[in-house]
Amino acid sequence: MKPNLLNGLICLLVTTSTLQSQPTAVDHPSSGWSMTSGKFGSTRWAAKVSPDKALTEYPRPQLARDRWMNLNGLWEYGMVSGGDTQPESYSGKILVPYPLEAPLSGVGQMIDTVKGQSYATTRLWYRRSFLIPEAWAGNRILLHFGAVNWESKIALNGKLIGQHRGGYDGFSMDITDALKADHENVLEVSVWNPLDEGGFPRGKQTRQPNGIYYTPSTGIWQTVWLEPVPRVSIENLKIDPDVDHQRVQITCPIQGESTGMKIQSTAWDGQTQVAETTSPAGQTQILSIPKPKLWSPDSPFLYRLKVEIVSATNPSGDSVESYFGMRKVSLGKDKDGIVRILLNNQFVMGNGVLDQGFWPDGNYTAPTDEALQYDIESIKKLGFNLSRKHVKVEPDRWYYWADKLGLMVWQDMPCTGDGIHAKPPVYLDPSSIRQKQFGVELKSIISDRFNHPSIVMWIVFNEGMGLWNPKGYELDDDIRAFMRRMVDLASASDQTRVINGESGSPMGYYQGWNVLDIGTGQIMDAHCYGTTKCITPTEERASVIGEYGYAHYLDAGWKYQSLIHNPGISGLIWTQITDVENEKNGLMAYDRSQFTEDPEKVARKNAEFKKQY
Repeated sequence: MKPNLLNGLICLLVTTSTLQSQPTAVDHPSSGWSMTSGKFGSTRWAAKVSPDKALTEYPRPQLARDRWMNLNGLWEYGMVSGGDTQPESYSGKILVPYPLEAPLSGVGQMIDTVKGQSYATTRLWYRRSFLIPEAWAGNRILLHFGAVNWESKIALNGKLIGQHRGGYDGFSMDITDALKADHENVLEVSVWNPLDEGGFPRGKQTRQPNGIYYTPSTGIWQTVWLEPVPRVSIENLKIDPDVDHQRVQITCPIQGESTGMKIQSTAWDGQTQVAETTSPAGQTQILSIPKPKLWSPDSPFLYRLKVEIVSATNPSGDSVESYFGMRKVSLGKDKDGIVRILLNNQFVMGNGVLDQGFWPDGNYTAPTDEALQYDIESIKKLGFNLSRKHVKVEPDRWYYWADKLGLMVWQDMPCTGDGIHAKPPVYLDPSSIRQKQFGVELKSIISDRFNHPSIVMWIVFNEGMGLWNPKGYELDDDIRAFMRRMVDLASASDQTRVINGESGSPMGYYQGWNVLDIGTGQIMDAHCYGTTKCITPTEERASVIGEYGYAHYLDAGWKYQSLIHNPGISGLIWTQITDVENEKNGLMAYDRSQFTEDPEKVARKNAEFKKQY
């Protein structure tokens, strides 16, 4: 078989980028776009960004097709306060997919700073046109958004064709019937990002950035693209490895009339075929993987996967390239009888860093794919094997690099607020609507990122953020019931990973925290700033330190690392991998220009730590 698109991705040689001096502001006056001067500077990758070079890589490595059109680039933008009225005229150009407030967007402005506008009432409008290639004739045309923050309404040629709520999950729509053949098509997107007033998942974004809360990322912040597919096409893949039985289960939903169609799935180890199966469309498939090469941080092996629709009348139907890792996550006892988080039935200590995923020039959006890769390389270079992706969800390509380079991920659900207070703010919608929406987004995020072997844990809540109620830290019945529903939802959505119901739940009174752990999930998680007090594992639940440290890793880390033996934690997360805006406690500077502690010494320290288990 000839090499394919995904094989090229997986076989890519990965090298650590050399640190370079800071670039000057990027300017492309002929295009009507230039990078604004950001408050926190820029990374060296910003110099590589231009209107025709804005995240050009295929955005979805686990469901990849050869033909696609990238809609990243310059769009028109405008703002309108109140209602869904279109702007009378557009204000200028914005570089998609960098969010409005980011310097790389070319706007670099918070909505509240614009006269007459506010996050609570303003809609941000985008507009651009495109032509469908003649070669795509006869296909259905899909429009994909990686993520838009937060509520989006999509119109094509003046007709509303779809809407979506949620700032971290992708969405798609079939736009074929709204297209104009042989004419330019006008695409418009209007976005509302209510932030603090909304009470919906927003992570660390806020109207008033300060301390541990940061500049917002409004609007389109991940790649937008078009894709032609046959009338009968592959909608999605769910890939579920079964290490104990040496097999992988594949579920392949189909769009269109699939009577008489079959699905053929083939797994590859490099160029060597290791498994193949064909079954009627709609049936779950089982691929046997004899003597599988297991995925782990030390050996992140990935199998290639090709899935295609075949039939007697249409032998060349839709096909997608993908990949998977054979790995298992579970709870179990180690040789000393301590309940641990196990990887492939073995205890692998999670030694990780808190990773907020912010950039000085792109806010939520990394300037380039190389920059995403560099962050993960740097975490590995420092000797860590784990990232806690903190109250933010990354684009698929970040997880691709984690899969490929071998980095375990504890994935947070983005929070809806900044803490528990006895006097809650006035939200635009009642609690019942906000709680329901949280569940919708949680389920969608888990589904979107299910296939990535690097993700080993879902974290549903963090430090009670967003759990507003009149009793403050003494959670009332409504909040407890909501927490249980959401943890149950996460558990039902994914039984292949461990569920951490509440990160930052000390079992007792100290550091101002009350008892937030209400017994949900498989993990007990303490945040240990200024203390080594943590939680002893039980017969049913493992113990971790979800955050600790805050400064001087070389001096402070050792006293926490000793807790792996007594009381027996399964992982710990140092705060944090980079500085973020005004928060100066990272192992790297915010612009990634330098490490703040000697990287070789940090790596040696972590190598010694690894020998302890």
